[in-house]
Amino acid sequence: MSKRITVLPAPGRVVPDPEAGDLLSLEGREVPDNAWWRRRLADGDITTKAVKAAKPQGAK
Repeated sequence: MSKRITVLPAPGRVVPDPEAGDLLSLEGREVPDNAWWRRRLADGDITTKAVKAAKPQGAK
């Protein structure tokens, strides 16, 4: 299984999603972590959404 990331468009940006064939919504979506999305991130077109790590069971 390939790695996936959650991305959101940067404020004021409209970003096409080549996999879905539409524009990236303001809520963002999970996409493959590939060169195309990494380039959008480097260009400032998108931001990544931090995913909270699950606490291990028994952790306080």
